Amino acid sequence: MTEQTQKSQYDQVLEVLDKLRPFLQRDGGDCELVDVEDGVVKLKLVGACGSCPSSTITLKAGIERALVEEVEGITEVEQVF
Repeated sequence: MTEQTQKSQYDQVLEVLDKLRPFLQRDGGDCELVDVEDGVVKLKLVGACGSCPSSTITLKAGIERALVEEVEGITEVEQVF
């Protein structure tokens, strides 16, 4: 993957996260994009999301599903701490 393709994929991920952020913020949380590498998005959940028992469901069923559907080449989202 070229540097330009990686950058555009990173930017696309940021755009999707910006659409999802209001839902996380409504519940007192947020997420930070740590890295996008080889189709894997690494996110850090912060605020209320960082300690929420449902954060894995939010990450996989919500954020991952949206990113896989909307950004070509994304295959997985991993939570980093």
